Amino acid sequence: MNEVAETEQFFRAGIVAIDITEADPFTGNRTGHEDEIIGTKEKTDEYAYQWATVQLVGNAVPLVLDARPVRKGESRLEIIEDLLDSAEELVHVDNVLMDREFDSQHVLEMISQRGLSCVVPKRMQTSEKAQAKRLLRRGQDRYETDRKLHLEKNEWHETTLIYRRKEDSEHDDHRQYSVFMTNCGSGHLKSTGFGERSRAATGQ
Repeated sequence: MNEVAETEQFFRAGIVAIDITEADPFTGNRTGHEDEIIGTKEKTDEYAYQWATVQLVGNAVPLVLDARPVRKGESRLEIIEDLLDSAEELVHVDNVLMDREFDSQHVLEMISQRGLSCVVPKRMQTSEKAQAKRLLRRGQDRYETDRKLHLEKNEWHETTLIYRRKEDSEHDDHRQYSVFMTNCGSGHLKSTGFGERSRAATGQ
């Protein structure tokens, strides 16, 4: 860490990515380890260890800052808070990129309260699918709209939804589009390169 901290790329850091990965399916006896050997991300009948990681990305020297096991019963909010605490002890953080499974309004609210910018792909629900179909009919590649997400009672989190049409998509319907949530607008999505990173990760 000390050697990396001396590089110019490190001083331009500020973008971290948080993700959950899983080991190969576990085929042994889980007795006594049910809280650590949990289900897979694809919701199959298999079991596996899962790990949450936070790492520097973008212009910074690629570096994993922390990795922790995902345990049964933990919320995604708890995992994000824990990893951000670890990351901010080591580096200056401005921007947070997250995997689709973190598209919770409570996660976005917590990150905003920490004074950080964030981008996360959103799982398409009925309203997002309908909007993507309208964009497809109009032949529109990009669209941005503000949205208030309900937290609890009369509390709301203001966010921006950004629709982007994927290049060379294998689909011919609304699935050509990806939807991102951010608290900083489309310029932030472009500056972090998250759209390109997401396409590379998914092979799209």
